[in-house]
Parts: sequence; structure tokens; C-alpha cells
Amino acid sequence: MITAEPASAPTAETEPGRFREFRTNASWLWRYYTQFMRLAIITQFQYRAANYFYMIGMIAEPVVYLVVWSTIARTNGGSIGGFTAGTFAAYYIVWTLVRNINIVFTPFGWEQRIKDGELSGLLLQPIHPIHRDLAFFAGWKVIVIILWLPIAAALTLIFHPSLSPTVWQCVVFFLALWGAYLIRSMFLWALGLISLWTTRVSAIFQAYFMAELLLSGRLVPLTLMPKLVRSLAGVLPFQSTFGFPITALTGPITDTQLWHGLLTQLLWIVVGGLIVKLMWRRGIRRFASVGG
Repeated sequence: MITAEPASAPTAETEPGRFREFRTNASWLWRYYTQFMRLAIITQFQYRAANYFYMIGMIAEPVVYLVVWSTIARTNGGSIGGFTAGTFAAYYIVWTLVRNINIVFTPFGWEQRIKDGELSGLLLQPIHPIHRDLAFFAGWKVIVIILWLPIAAALTLIFHPSLSPTVWQCVVFFLALWGAYLIRSMFLWALGLISLWTTRVSAIFQAYFMAELLLSGRLVPLTLMPKLVRSLAGVLPFQSTFGFPITALTGPITDTQLWHGLLTQLLWIVVGGLIVKLMWRRGIRRFASVGG
């Protein structure tokens, strides 16, 4: 079976071979990412209207959550679980950005990728296919952020969020956004790789997304969920992809919790990467392609 691995870099007598190889491969990979991200930006900019309407369509979900919980807070004396109408507004407006950053290659796409023979073409490239997906979607996020700004401004004028983060919270939020992107990319990529074993995977995908909806802070802030749900969320990666990035900016959160959240994200990135590596090596051996 054809596998895709980066080409080995030449060594030099003046430097240790392994260090030279690592440095050259890292430099080559950096150029690949920057060039592919640039390609994604140019491509998606050509479809800016479609992207914009897509983002507007996604606003319906958080606006429904926002209106419902703001109404509950007002009828409950102005707040519920420490959340006021203003803090709910801040939570769900930031939610819209986190949600868009969390759009990655869907596991449902793997069925089509295998059926159409696209995977065969990816295997011929001298780099692991996950780098292509990571680079492309990362470049897309530049367009996403630019398009999100006027939407956030409009939502701010309508719902009047209560938001006063510190500089450190803003820094952590930026890091947490990309940490969430990497975690979700790894786990959804691993989920998609199940398609190399069976074509009946839709039920598995749906179960995963349902768990994410309930345990990530996407549906409702986790502090408002039952203790059992919060405990379960604490040992799964979902909270690191939604709840933590949002709370990092909107608060309330301590510096210790910010550091803990970043380290937890790093842990899940490593775990997700190892899962992808293991599943890819074993799954690709089962892959067979027939061409005409």
C-alpha cells in the first residue's frame, strides 16, 4: 500500500544529522502551511458571499439559546446561576466566533473522500494528508474572522453584552481558539478514519456530535449543567473546544484556571495526535482503491 511520508532531508557533515533533518523538515513544513493557507485565503475570498451567508445561517442557533436563557434570567430575578442577560449575551456572541473557528473537515466527508477516490490522490503526495486539511481550514479562518467582525458588532448593538476581559484573558482566548481548532481537527479526523473499517458510521458520528453538544458548553454554559454532567465533561475533550475558549474571554475565571485550561488543551492535542497516528497506520493498510 502506498503511504505518504515527508521526504527525508539531506544531512551535512558540519551538523548532527538528526538535528539538520529536523530543522530542514520543519522549515519545509512551515513553507507548506503558509503557502496552503495563502491558497485557502485566496480561494475562500472568491466565495466571500457564500461564506457570509453560511455564517449568517449559523447565527440562528446561538441567538435562540441567547433569547431563551436571557428570558429565563429576567424572569428569575435578573440572573440564573450567576449569569445575567448581559453575560449570556457575551457568552453566545463569543460562541459564534468559537463555533466558526471549530469548523474542520467533517468525518462525513471521509465517506465521500474514499468513495470518489480522493484519498488515493492524497496518498501520492509526499506529506501526511492531515497537514493539508489543517493548513486549508486554518487559512479559511482568516476569512472567517474578518467576516465575523461586523456580525459581532451587530449582535453587540442588539443584545448589549457584559464583557470586560483582562489583557491576559484576551491572550489566552487567542491561544485557546487555535487549541480548540487543533483538538477538534484531530478527533474528527480520527472519527472519520473509522470509515476505513466500515461504511456504516453515521450513527457513530451522530452519537459523537450529540455528546459534544451536551458536554462542551455549546448548548448551555457548563456551570448551569448538573454536577454529574460537569464531572463527565471534565474528563472528555469537548469542554476544551467550546466551554474553555468562551469562558477564557467572558469569565468569570481565575489565572490558575486559565493556565489549567491551556495545559488541558495541550494534553488533548497530543492525545488526539497519537490517536490519529495509530488509526492512520492501521486503517490505511485496509484501504484498497480500484481505478479505471
